[in-house]
Amino acid sequence: MEMIKRERIMLYAIKKLKVKDWILTVLSVGMVILSVFLELQIPDFMRTVIEILTGASATANMMNDVLYYGGLMLACAVGGTIATAFSTVVSSYISSLVAYYLREAVFNHVTDLDTANVKNFSTASLLTRTTNDVSQIEMIIAFGTTQLIKAPVMAIWAVCKIIDSSWQLSLLTAAAVVVIAGVILVLITFLVPRFKIVQKLLDSINRVARENLSGMKVVRAFNAEAYEQEKFGVVNKKLTDLQLGNRNFLAIINPLMLLVLNGLSLGIYWLGSYLISGMPSLAEQQDLYAGVVVFGSYALYVIQGFIFLAMVFMMWPQARVSASRISEVLKTPVRIKSGSVREAKIKGEIEFRDVSFHYEDGGDVLKHISFKASPGETIAFIGATGCGKSTLVGLAARLYDPSEGEILFDGVNIKDFDLDTLYEKIGYVPQKAVLFSDSIADNIKFGDEEGKIDDAEIGRALSIAQAKDFVSRLPEGTSFQVAQGGSNLSGGQKQRLSIARAIAKKPEILIFDDSFSALDFATDKALREELSKSLKGTTVLIVGQRLASIKDADRIIVLEKGEIVGEGKHQELLRDCPVYREIALSQFSEEEIESEMSKGGN
Repeated sequence: MEMIKRERIMLYAIKKLKVKDWILTVLSVGMVILSVFLELQIPDFMRTVIEILTGASATANMMNDVLYYGGLMLACAVGGTIATAFSTVVSSYISSLVAYYLREAVFNHVTDLDTANVKNFSTASLLTRTTNDVSQIEMIIAFGTTQLIKAPVMAIWAVCKIIDSSWQLSLLTAAAVVVIAGVILVLITFLVPRFKIVQKLLDSINRVARENLSGMKVVRAFNAEAYEQEKFGVVNKKLTDLQLGNRNFLAIINPLMLLVLNGLSLGIYWLGSYLISGMPSLAEQQDLYAGVVVFGSYALYVIQGFIFLAMVFMMWPQARVSASRISEVLKTPVRIKSGSVREAKIKGEIEFRDVSFHYEDGGDVLKHISFKASPGETIAFIGATGCGKSTLVGLAARLYDPSEGEILFDGVNIKDFDLDTLYEKIGYVPQKAVLFSDSIADNIKFGDEEGKIDDAEIGRALSIAQAKDFVSRLPEGTSFQVAQGGSNLSGGQKQRLSIARAIAKKPEILIFDDSFSALDFATDKALREELSKSLKGTTVLIVGQRLASIKDADRIIVLEKGEIVGEGKHQELLRDCPVYREIALSQFSEEEIESEMSKGGN
């Protein structure tokens, strides 16, 4: 995806086309030129027919001649129609391919972005950019490419046909062209900024609708349907009013173009009749009459070419805005880059060396973090909300890269690992359980492209995660279909399946980002006991809020405002770390804490 940083998105998509696509495109261009050629032959044949009928080129077989040239006109019309149909079909095919490659590029690029960069774009905005914005580009390619070739070719060719005709009629045609060009200029100047606002309002509509659907239970529980409807109504009205203004402006264009077109026809015939009446002889009048009719036809082709261009430019402002929005995503740099170390046997040793991290738009989240976890050791992290616990384990999972310092796995900088190799060794359970619309079995095997996770391994992972009992009670067992976002499962069930998914990988490093919060105490305890028995040799990093979930860890690291303020075992921290003791007092009584401290001795 690095190439997109240096190239325009259209060039990127076009370069993806195959040889056969280019052959079709060249044929399509040839068909467009052929259709213009055939259309422009019709006025010449019409002139010959007029001359035959007026007697200027009368012959003995006048009717046969008229039928002959009429047949040629019909053949040109049919041939032009077939050529136009072919070019239209090809342009639709090419536009669909370009849209396919653009959607693929956006999706793949967003997948490669780190979490901090993805946050720069809302989910609603990314959905709009992947769908509506790509569709706008597809539309202008499907319609615009054909017309952008046909319109200037037709206009220039028609001008060449009439360049030596009456200067008065040519001046009238030029005036009509100036009017149309002025309309196109006003169109672009007026609509481009308005379409930028339209796309942003579409993002807002998506955001409000998505929030309402995903938070429907909360909306109903707080009887906030009217509030949500009003919030949606405000954004919807803004978009509607803006689009009505745009459509009203565009609605003027077609009548104005027809007015210019018909006005030019009327002007040509009025001026032509004036010029004909000034001719001294009947032969000259007949010749000029045929010339005026043919000139009128060619002049209309000139104006028609500009009208086609105007139609393209009516679509261009919105497509331009859409292209800019897609380009904004694709030009966002990929910071998490793959290293060269592939054949690494990671034992599970993790070391943070003076690691600091900050977001681009904020201050330091973590400051000078240093610790070392030996293979098979369990390290827990605790602290107040916002102290940087999740960010710390996110750095270990390489969801971010540190702003300063180094993170090492078995002595190798985490940045030097090939991403596939690295992620194969890490099992990550996020703070919010994420399940996909698929069976339970496929959710647990998620990412297992080599088919290493079989039914026995799925059963083992479910058993360790304390999920086997509830899964066995489901109608289809592990074939049970999980709804989008796991909406047909409880919070605890989703969390246990998320844990089972990480365990099934048999990773060397297992990261739990506050992943036990939805579990009851009995399940939490049984799960921790099973983890300690079944995952010996696996390095475990745990973020927790409940002391019951982390007190048995080999080492507990206490964070406050992004810094380490305590490190040790549970009893040691109760005695020596005021921050940890304060957290403990919020969950246990003084007597329970004294009892815990006594277990650790003096």
